Amino acid sequence: MARYDINTTTMATLLDDPEVVAIFEKHSPGITTNPMIAMVKPMSVAQAMGMAGAMIGAPTVEAIKSEVEGLE
Repeated sequence: MARYDINTTTMATLLDDPEVVAIFEKHSPGITTNPMIAMVKPMSVAQAMGMAGAMIGAPTVEAIKSEVEGLE
């Protein structure tokens, strides 16, 4: 079973997990320390990743999402 449900888990929850932060940073260095990240913390992961596609590109978003969904 996956550790996180991207439809109900908030970005704030993900950003509290060092393993997830490492995944984000691997694919998009500096993203978790960008001041704009505060805007998406209350959003579900699905909502935030939908918006992130414009900033970091859909392939990067998909790579992050795939790794996060694979965590148990």
